[in-house]
Amino acid sequence: MKAYHLGLIGAAIALLVIFEMLRRRRMREKYAITWVVLAVFIVLIAAFPGILTWAADLTGVEVPANLLFFGASLLLLAMNVQLSSEVSRLEDKVRTLAEELGLQRLRIEQVEHVEKSGAAEHEPAHDGTSGDVS
Repeated sequence: MKAYHLGLIGAAIALLVIFEMLRRRRMREKYAITWVVLAVFIVLIAAFPGILTWAADLTGVEVPANLLFFGASLLLLAMNVQLSSEVSRLEDKVRTLAEELGLQRLRIEQVEHVEKSGAAEHEPAHDGTSGDVS
């Protein structure tokens, strides 16, 4: 089996996994687009290996595989930074929502306390005697 066959099989499997994750709503579309573009790029490189050789000649890299690994490393770094940014943003959002929830619970408890104490003031006092005259 030649290397480009392996690339085509890997890209096909990646596309199937991505579409299945989308179908099951395990991945959002904004992330899937990146992976689909990457899989299509892998298909192009696997189907037309001359593209990688041409790009290596253009950039002055002697071994085309080195250019591929360098590009993949940069892509992984960029995706890691982007996902770290997304996680940080979501952590801030969760913290803010937790604080708002805590404040809402405090307000509810204060309202319930005021209602309880207001209801206790309006109840008649019980002194142990009944109002009936026998």
